[in-house]
Amino acid sequence: MSDLGFSGEYTKQIFSCRGQTTDTFWEDSLSKRTKSLGRNRTVCDLWFSPERQYNSQCSNKDGSDEKNKFLRDIPKFVKIVEVGPRDGLQNEKNVVPTSVKIELIQRLVSSGLPVIEPTSFVSPKWVPQLADAKDVMEAIGTVEGVRFPVLTPNLKGFGAAVAAGAKEVAIFASASESFSKSNINCTIEDSLARYRDVARAAGKLSIPIRGYISCVVGCPVEGPVAPSKVAYVARELYGMGCSEISLGDTIGVGTPGTVVPMLEAVMAVVPLEKLAVHFHDTYGQALSNILLSLQMGISTVDSSVSGLGGCPYAKGASGNVATEDVVYMLNGLGVKTNVDLGKLMSAGEFICKHLARPSGSKTAVALSRITADASKI
Repeated sequence: MSDLGFSGEYTKQIFSCRGQTTDTFWEDSLSKRTKSLGRNRTVCDLWFSPERQYNSQCSNKDGSDEKNKFLRDIPKFVKIVEVGPRDGLQNEKNVVPTSVKIELIQRLVSSGLPVIEPTSFVSPKWVPQLADAKDVMEAIGTVEGVRFPVLTPNLKGFGAAVAAGAKEVAIFASASESFSKSNINCTIEDSLARYRDVARAAGKLSIPIRGYISCVVGCPVEGPVAPSKVAYVARELYGMGCSEISLGDTIGVGTPGTVVPMLEAVMAVVPLEKLAVHFHDTYGQALSNILLSLQMGISTVDSSVSGLGGCPYAKGASGNVATEDVVYMLNGLGVKTNVDLGKLMSAGEFICKHLARPSGSKTAVALSRITADASKI
């Protein structure tokens, strides 16, 4: 696996904060319109100077009261959990080569993302796209400064993940009984019992566990999901030791009107700082739901580069919200993420070229058009 690992000159470039990715043509083109692609710098110098944040442009003396009223509770820093390599690729019909997955992860690391979900230790029978989990983990095993949680559905998967070098794992339950049966082939209670075994095993090894809850506002089978059901599963996951619980709108049907009561119910039983949100953008509601979540105090957001993704067991579930779009919005709010938007877009372009499809990120598409137009001047 040495040819797929993090060694050689490419490594020196990709992990250097000052270096460039191998796709220098794209970033050179981008740099024509951005004097600086430093993390949390402004996106386009045609509009703003590079040393200024978006929030300084958005704020003004006349509008300061309005800003305090509507944005004062938004966290100053938001942690982004990148789920593209796992959640983004798991539903691809054609197997993505291991080398491509590893290079995608390399590029995402170079963008400054603090948490990247690289793969899942599930049965290849159910998710053949992730059959190379061991090889992927071997390639990223020496990377420092980035967390790599991997999904483990049971003790067997947990054991395989630990053997492959995983230092953090994740478990996934559902707030919908029907979806639990179709997704992981057991009831909610059976799944929780299974995860308690995983949690105990992880606790003995001091391995952190992240918990996911799917269908937090709607289910493709049952329809609307009651907030109380989500709160129950969240409380159980927190009680068994999950250090963070991600609330997933699996089919993207949520709106601020349904997200608010769900978050209120969960926040009543789990500390706010332990919660994350995970929105799919099926109905174009993801960013509005994220903004609302930030206003309620959530400071961790899951997203997928280029909007890749979709649950293979949830009919109609389109891609996750695009990481590029989330970073662009957060930059505009003056919220720090430590993510370099230019390098993130380069990673998105890389994987989209391999998949032979356009980016699902509106930000990436729009800024690419600006670049193309500027090159004609």
